[in-house]
Amino acid sequence: MVTAQSVKELKDLTGCGMMDCKNALQETGGDIDKAVKFLREKGLSKAAKKAGRIAAEGLVSCMIDESKKIGVIVEINSETDFAAKSDKFREFVTLIAKTIIDNDVKDVEALKEIKASGTNEKVADVLTEKIATIGENIQIRRFAKLTGDGLFSYVHNDGGTGFGTHATLVKLTASDYGDDVKECAKGVLLHITAMAPEFISSDAVPKDAVDAERETQLNIINKENEAKPKPQNVVEKILEGRMKKYFEETCLMTQSFVKDPDVTVEKYLTNVSKDVKIVEFVRFEKGEGIAKKEENFADEVASMMNG
Repeated sequence: MVTAQSVKELKDLTGCGMMDCKNALQETGGDIDKAVKFLREKGLSKAAKKAGRIAAEGLVSCMIDESKKIGVIVEINSETDFAAKSDKFREFVTLIAKTIIDNDVKDVEALKEIKASGTNEKVADVLTEKIATIGENIQIRRFAKLTGDGLFSYVHNDGGTGFGTHATLVKLTASDYGDDVKECAKGVLLHITAMAPEFISSDAVPKDAVDAERETQLNIINKENEAKPKPQNVVEKILEGRMKKYFEETCLMTQSFVKDPDVTVEKYLTNVSKDVKIVEFVRFEKGEGIAKKEENFADEVASMMNG
């Protein structure tokens, strides 16, 4: 007899999806050991082992539902670029983006516990199945959601597919969203993707980030000053100059516009329309911040000898 407890036990043993575990138990008359063997022969129980491997490749993508006024940006990682280019992987990315749009979820862990859009399976179970069928560790790394009018997105290196290595989602406000504003949004998206600003303006920079940067720059100035100390007022002037440069480099509005370095992004917006304002933006870069495992040949041979 197949019970919810036996399905859970098999899932914990193999890392397979709930539906796969239920089917395996039905096929084997509820025998756990036979069900494990059944899943192994199907190639599904390998998923649990694959889940420990580093996934630093993958794709980023955006999806905007204009009727719901919701935009989503998502990063899903795989072990190799080859797997990320497969139709199965891209279908999974699309499914996850759609599921985020269709549900009020705050983070990846909450996302895994809800049913994937158009299915009766939890996202976690669909993920496990994809790990097994694609043959690599796959991780839903992060997502962000923006809501309201004026949502625009751009995916870089996508070849027209909507999946790429960099993606940006932006929300802007304007009195109307005509061709000029759409072209403006495109320019801003390209700029954010290329220049990776951290904040919209200096007002949006958190105080602790400002304090940390000020302390770092002051330490650098003091080190430079060791041989020939400068007066305190000169040190203060140098510090303020470097903080100004910090804001110019990290804040969207004060960056030089990528398509016309003679103007700032703020000036570019004003030239299009005085009422166009950037409200929010999110930029994802595939694999950003993930430490990739590096092994030399000697280590590889040693690991084989110990295996």
